[in-house]
Amino acid sequence: MEPTARGTQHVHPDGRVELGEVESLKDSRFYNEELAPVPVEKRTWTTYTYFALWMGMAHNIPSYALAASLIALGMNWVQALLTITIGNLIVLIPMLLNSHAGTKYGIPFPVFARAFFGMRGANLAALLRAFIACGWFGIQTWVGGEAIYIIVGRLAGSGWKNSTVVLGQHWTLWLSFGVFWVIQMLIIWRGMEAVRKFENWTAPLVSVGFLILLGYVLIKAGGLGPILAEPGKLGWGPDFWKVFAPALMAMIAFWSTLSLNMPDFTRFGGSQGKQIRGQILGLPTTMTFIAIVAILTTSGGSVLYGEQIWDPAKLADRFDSPVVVVVALIALVLATVSANLAANVVSPSYDFSNAFPKKITFAVGGLITGVIGILIQPWRLYSDPNIYIFAWLGFYGGLLGAVAGVMVAGYWVVYRTKLRLRDLYTERGIYWFNGGWNWRALVATLVGAVLAVGGAYGGPFPADGLIPLLKPLYDYNWVVGLAGAFVVYLLLSLPERKRTTETEEDASERRGPSRIDPAAVDG
Repeated sequence: MEPTARGTQHVHPDGRVELGEVESLKDSRFYNEELAPVPVEKRTWTTYTYFALWMGMAHNIPSYALAASLIALGMNWVQALLTITIGNLIVLIPMLLNSHAGTKYGIPFPVFARAFFGMRGANLAALLRAFIACGWFGIQTWVGGEAIYIIVGRLAGSGWKNSTVVLGQHWTLWLSFGVFWVIQMLIIWRGMEAVRKFENWTAPLVSVGFLILLGYVLIKAGGLGPILAEPGKLGWGPDFWKVFAPALMAMIAFWSTLSLNMPDFTRFGGSQGKQIRGQILGLPTTMTFIAIVAILTTSGGSVLYGEQIWDPAKLADRFDSPVVVVVALIALVLATVSANLAANVVSPSYDFSNAFPKKITFAVGGLITGVIGILIQPWRLYSDPNIYIFAWLGFYGGLLGAVAGVMVAGYWVVYRTKLRLRDLYTERGIYWFNGGWNWRALVATLVGAVLAVGGAYGGPFPADGLIPLLKPLYDYNWVVGLAGAFVVYLLLSLPERKRTTETEEDASERRGPSRIDPAAVDG
């Protein structure tokens, strides 16, 4: 590509856009190296990279527990698999819609959010996503530490597992949790490239642990027959449908975080086709695989032990063979590191960096994520499937659905995928709005969020709902949040967008060619 004039952006034949130069942006308080648009020559991720990424993110202990918990809630294997498959197909839609901007412009999620929430307002969306990721980081780290605790216990004997209890847990479990935390921090401190390499080499190995668990259970249970014969407790009547809707929203909420911040990964994409194919091949297939394994293993555990154990580490601890336990859980530990780094550290690292671009680097953002992940007390969130699904997943799914609704409406309908890349890094560009905030996005997000989670009930929430009138909507929280924010943002933004466009056209006729490359605006 030939150098372009200062202030312009170049559109490549495949539709990807990059700036002519970035030197003039380096003094901007909204710019740092991690948030800068990725040059096209460095956008090299392939279809396999994204497939491996999803394999690494999906094949982990909480993914397994998500599917297994449906069995614990009374579903049979068909109902559980149906719920998970539908949820994954639904959440793939906004994920691909938001991924487009990352590949086209080479920008991460918090920079993308500036186009709709404003240069300062984007921090609201980014930090909301970041704090949820911190919670997930803590949960993943806790279950990974639990797996290490069980592995060492099988090798070291009962003294390790029956150690002194401190603050409600064995001190050796706290130690395992701390070791697992440090391992992840060391990897993230080395940067995004270290994460990519780790994902690529662990992805093919991630499935081994789960297959070992399933194989052991199948042998002990006498094959698939006894497992598939497990009837479930809900049937196909009203009892099932009462559980199905909130469970489906939980399945969607599980990846609703990634439906927002996939630009953090697709900004490195070699083309739109590569990231789309990689994600379509990756998310539904890997999650369906882990769901089948989890459902069959949990049902088999019920046959063997007379109870449904939805935590795979605790289930493995029941096995007679120490070799099976150790090999399976080592693979699960690798799986959990892989998933946690990609899904729960990369995004908040960018998000915290976006809040203070000149002070917080990617690595420091990762460290902040790790610390908050401990303070959020993940062992409490993960202790009960009802809290895990209906309180934790359901509530934040509704909040993030509202943010996704604003972004999908803004990018695809209001802006029609056309962004001014340089203005995403400058203080007085078109995305400054009013003092750095776009009130339309804030109102739309608030309305969508209130509609989605205002009726929250059960667990820590009142039985009649926070707002009783909205209680029926809470069972459909993610869909309600996305649809509500989408509609409100369009209603508020389209008239203003029309006036802005007309004003820009009139001004362009008066002053001649704009400093922005017209091809970029139309790109």
